[in-house]
Amino acid sequence: MDTPTPITDIERQEDALIEQAFKRLLDTYLASNHRKKTEIITKAFNFSKAAHKGVRRRSGEPYILHPIAVAQIICGEIGLGSTSICAALLHDVIEDTDYTREDIANLFGTKVANIVEGVTKVSGGLLNGRASMQAETFKKILLTMSDDIRVILVKIADRLHNMRTLSSMLPSKQYKIVGETLFIFAPLADRLGLNRIKTELEDLSFKYEHPDDYRLMLDNLKRSELERDDAINDFTPAIRQALDAMGVDYELKARIKSPYSIWQKMQRKHIPFEEVYDILAIRIVFRPKNRKEEIAECYNIYAALTQIYKPHPSRFRDWLSTPKANGYQALHNTFMSNRGKWIEVQIRSDRMDDIAEGGFAAHWKYKEKGTAYDEHELDTWINSIKEILDDPQPDTLDLLDTIKLNLFASELNVFTPKGEIVTLPQGATVLDFAFAIHSMIGSHCIGAKVNHRLVPMSHRLSSGDQIDILTSQTVQIQPEWLTYVTTGKAKGKIASHLRKKARERQRLGEKNFKEYLRQNDFEANDAHINKIKSLHHFNTPSELFLAIGEGRLTLTRRDIDHLRGKRNDKKWGWRRFVPFLKDKAVPIDGLTPTNPDTLKFIEQLDRKAILTLTEDVLDKSQFCPHCHPINGDEVIGYIAAADTFEIHRRDCPLALKHKTSFGNNIIAARWDTSRPHSRTYDTTLYLEGVDARGVLRSISHTFDRFPHLTLRAITLNATDGIFTGRLLVALHNTADAQQLCTELNAIPEVSKAVRLQ
Repeated sequence: MDTPTPITDIERQEDALIEQAFKRLLDTYLASNHRKKTEIITKAFNFSKAAHKGVRRRSGEPYILHPIAVAQIICGEIGLGSTSICAALLHDVIEDTDYTREDIANLFGTKVANIVEGVTKVSGGLLNGRASMQAETFKKILLTMSDDIRVILVKIADRLHNMRTLSSMLPSKQYKIVGETLFIFAPLADRLGLNRIKTELEDLSFKYEHPDDYRLMLDNLKRSELERDDAINDFTPAIRQALDAMGVDYELKARIKSPYSIWQKMQRKHIPFEEVYDILAIRIVFRPKNRKEEIAECYNIYAALTQIYKPHPSRFRDWLSTPKANGYQALHNTFMSNRGKWIEVQIRSDRMDDIAEGGFAAHWKYKEKGTAYDEHELDTWINSIKEILDDPQPDTLDLLDTIKLNLFASELNVFTPKGEIVTLPQGATVLDFAFAIHSMIGSHCIGAKVNHRLVPMSHRLSSGDQIDILTSQTVQIQPEWLTYVTTGKAKGKIASHLRKKARERQRLGEKNFKEYLRQNDFEANDAHINKIKSLHHFNTPSELFLAIGEGRLTLTRRDIDHLRGKRNDKKWGWRRFVPFLKDKAVPIDGLTPTNPDTLKFIEQLDRKAILTLTEDVLDKSQFCPHCHPINGDEVIGYIAAADTFEIHRRDCPLALKHKTSFGNNIIAARWDTSRPHSRTYDTTLYLEGVDARGVLRSISHTFDRFPHLTLRAITLNATDGIFTGRLLVALHNTADAQQLCTELNAIPEVSKAVRLQ
């Protein structure tokens, strides 16, 4: 008879840790307003614990602690009930064990099973070619989310816990997960009103992708803490006195801008930490005397504040009468303090505060209490996602871009001729508005009257505009319309129409192709199609047929001769027969083929290690033309589909898409600091200042102190005594750029000199 294996002290400690974590989850659930279905939650815990028995996370801890932590976030931070808690406890069972969706449905019901299946990753075996497992998985989540919003909430909770424990992952894996988080999950959390979670996801992403800048932001915040405390102590007593006199039941909170938000503003506006003036905000959260009169009470509090401090004339934001698309409601304005500093004040009720931090789950809480709640905004957004998903996409990566466009946070409110409000993203155009009203109106749009003034369809809208769309039945959607629109719906509808037209032309091209071959006694089989396709350098038969259908390619006698095996290099030119020159690397139509040494280098790359960018590696690499990385920047490597190795800045928008769609091709990289590099990099510096005599001479003389740098181009424009300009400089590293900017900033007439990122 087998002797049972004795339980070790480590196993006892881990079991105690697991039970403690689960007890905390149950305590959190029992303290909530949900019905007390502890039996089904305990059953889900025991099932998940048994399913993941013996499995550990990369950090070494028992795997079951991860599902418990996700369930804790679902219950304690998002505020969902037993169905979502069970789904969170079971969310990895289908993906990581032999249990199926049917097993989950039989034991815990179809709702739990649908959520668990919704968050399960797509199998890699289902994909082909350019398809991305990451993009396909996200599409699957969205498809399920449109039926049950809890799918995406569980996935966001899963992502939040993964981000909290990201330190145990390899650097390349960290960059992949951070990319997904910033590209999709943080905007999704924001769109669902989960402000606390959105902020934490962004800050954790910032911490892992830009660790030095993250630590610098924390140091700056700590260093300026006393100054902020003094500002609060000086600013709030008069407010407290006024609110007390009004008999308001309130709480004053100080809101500190997150490290990521501060850093983003510094990057966007090219300013130092000291010039970010909205780091501090005061939040007034009050409990209304009458819940139905809470909006009126907000306005009363605001009116009282204007009697104490002078409000900024252009910073007033009213999200009471027109809430944000994620349900956010509040009054904002910036007031001048006694110290001569602008301080933002936010006024909201306790209900509005819960919704601002907890999102739509908080809506449900107040709905249960009998508070009127309009679900229109959430339904509208989910329906817009459904519209995009219903439109057949040729490429899931295109779908990902379209969905991303629908996660807008900055909004503007415009009006129809009848006075109905339409919410659009910042930067939306007349054509976006037309498609938002109806697809048919968008398809036949020729322009609009905005505030009774005739404008083209590409005209960008502003909040408060009233738009009357002008249409014509003779107008057809054109490819350039894609450059006029911002919203996912408009881009999706235009792209769908263009694809439909392309399919028609493709069918016509295929018909003409087959007819031409038939007339010349050839069958249009795969072998013949591939021969003609290769001759004209098309990647797929579809591209060949489309070119014929559009009239870009006309079949001739030489195509028939090619099928018969005849070749005439003298008549047709060697470039038309590149497919036959298998032993030579020949450039085709301006494209440089991958060097064999580069191919070998890519094949031998260790994707788990951090790649050092030596001169030899740089010789085999291509630098991203969008972000222009230079020695000293925080960078990543990326293995592109064309068997090339690219170097990107970590915050490059193109790299962000690569991380989100092809994260397994990301390589962690760092510069070789063991010896100086002779390589130079072209970098653009931005200048602005006072237009005075001799300023151009002072700028050019600065380069006398940097003989190792080369000024390639200089452009200065002066208007009304102020100049702006750009310098194109060849330099060796980021230290050169910083030193040069420091010297340029020392010129009395120059007020700003920064490197353009």
